[in-house]
Amino acid sequence: MNTHKIGRLIAVAAVATLSTASLVACGGSDDGGGDAGGSGGTDVGVILPDATTSPRWEAQDRPNLEKAFTEAGLEATIQNAQGDTAKFGQLCDSMINEGVKVIIITNLDSESGAACLKKAADAGVTSIDYDRLTLNGGASYYVSFDNVLVGELMGKGLDECITAAGKSGGNIVYVNGAATDNNAALFKSGYEKALEAKIADGTYKLVGDQSGEWDATKAGKVFDQMYTANGGKIDGVVSANDTMAGGIIARLKANKVAGKIPVTGQDASVEGLQNILQGFQCGTVYKNTALEAKAAADLAIALIEGDEDAADALATGTVEDTEAGKDVPSVLAEPVWVTKETVGSVIEDGQADAAEVCAGAIADLCTENGVPQ
Repeated sequence: MNTHKIGRLIAVAAVATLSTASLVACGGSDDGGGDAGGSGGTDVGVILPDATTSPRWEAQDRPNLEKAFTEAGLEATIQNAQGDTAKFGQLCDSMINEGVKVIIITNLDSESGAACLKKAADAGVTSIDYDRLTLNGGASYYVSFDNVLVGELMGKGLDECITAAGKSGGNIVYVNGAATDNNAALFKSGYEKALEAKIADGTYKLVGDQSGEWDATKAGKVFDQMYTANGGKIDGVVSANDTMAGGIIARLKANKVAGKIPVTGQDASVEGLQNILQGFQCGTVYKNTALEAKAAADLAIALIEGDEDAADALATGTVEDTEAGKDVPSVLAEPVWVTKETVGSVIEDGQADAAEVCAGAIADLCTENGVPQ
C-alpha cells in the first residue's frame, strides 16, 4: 500500500507539468529548464524497446519519464526502437553523437544493448539500464523493480486463485517471457520459488513450461499445445504478462472455459485490468512506473552534476550481472499483486485511465468493484 501512496503523491505533483511534457518527449526546448542541465542541449537520451510486447512502454513509461524529467528540469529525448535492433543501434548512435550526458536504455536483448552501452562508455556518456538489466553491458546503474518478487507474486497469486476456485491442487503450466530478456528469467525464478514446495509435495503438477515470447498470438499457440497435450486438464496458468494472458484467455474462450482456469499476468494493462474485472484473469502484478521513472530522473540529475556519492546513495541494493560477474548498483521499487478488489488502486495512482478501463459493458463491473470513474 505504501507504493500506492507514493505513486499518488508523484501523480499529484506532476499535474502542473503536463503542459510542458510534450516538449520534453520530442527532445525540444524546455523553457522551464532547471539547474541540472545547465549547459544547454539534450541532457538525457532514453531508448524504449517497443510498443507491442507490453502497452506499458508507451502508455505508462513514456508519460511518467516525461513528467519526471520535466520536474527535474532536464532536457530529454525519448525514442522507441519499435522492436528493431538495427533501429535501436541507430538511436543509440544518434543520442551519443548529439552529446547526451546520460543515456537510459531498455534493451531488446543483451547483445545489442551491450553494444550501445559500450559505445556510450567510450564516448564518456554515463548509462542507466531501465527496467531490464543488460548482461555484460557495464551500465553504471540499474533502475527497475524487484523482479524475482514480481515472479513470486505471480506464483503466490495463482496458488491463492486456485484455492479460491475451490481446488486443492491440480495441473499447472508456465507461459514464460522471451529468452532474450533477463527479466523473464528473474520472473520465472520467482514463480518457481513460490510454487516449488507445492510442486514437490504433489499439490501441483507442472505439465507445461514454454515461452510465449511476450507475444499474445505465440502465447495462445503454446498454451493450446499444452492444453491439447493434457486433454484439457489444466487447473492454472502462470502467464508472465498481461499481453500473453490476453492470448491465452482467447484460447480459453474458444474452448468455453474462460474464467474457469485461473491465469496470472503482469503490467496492469488496460486489457489485463478489464480481464480481471470480467473474471477471465485472476490477477496481475502492478508496477507503478512513476516510481521507476522518478528514480531514473533522480539518478540522471546526480550523474549530470557529477555527484557519484548522491547517485550511490539512491541505490537501494545491487543486482548481479551474471555474465560480467559483478553487482550493479540498483534502485528497485516494490511491485504489488492486484486482483478484482484492488483494480481501483491502479487508476487512483494515475497509471491507468478510468475511461479506458471502464468503457462500455465494463462500466457496471467497475461500479460493482469500487473502481473510481
